[in-house]
Amino acid sequence: MSRIGNLPVELPEKVTISVDKNNLVTVKGPLGELTQQVDLRIDVKIEGNQLELSRSSEDNQTKSMHGLYRSLIFNMVEGVSKGYEIKQELVGVGFRAEAKEQLLELSLGYSHDIVFAIPQEVQVEAKTERRSNPIITLKSIDKQLIGQVAAKIRSFRKPEPYKGKGVKFVGEQLRKKAGKSASV
Repeated sequence: MSRIGNLPVELPEKVTISVDKNNLVTVKGPLGELTQQVDLRIDVKIEGNQLELSRSSEDNQTKSMHGLYRSLIFNMVEGVSKGYEIKQELVGVGFRAEAKEQLLELSLGYSHDIVFAIPQEVQVEAKTERRSNPIITLKSIDKQLIGQVAAKIRSFRKPEPYKGKGVKFVGEQLRKKAGKSASV
């Protein structure tokens, strides 16, 4: 029994959902529109301001897809109504970030700058204030895409365990190692 899959998805006021005969779910809201193809073994029913998913069989593959598609549709509803935002911080001397339209230029201590093209669905903003670390802010309605972009930016320079230098999420707690101890 899928606990997540059985939960209904509540629809906010300005969000509409439509399902066509091929199980293509379209969610429209004040911030935009998202679509998701749902497997035909999962039935999607809209009743009032709730959406419910049910499965046709009890095999393991169908059970796992039941919870997956419920979570994906819930994330789509949240995205078109509220949106998602991820903030990343560049920790290190001389690290900087600059956003020009859909290009993000990063200086992360390598011999060259990294220029990363951001997808059109994601808005990027880089802010640098005196005496603080540069902060990159990503905003989008698509949770999967914004997470993928944030993971790619982090992969350019992951935080190292001794000083914590690198690209980290704002509020992330890093486990630091002690390092070498000088023996006398």
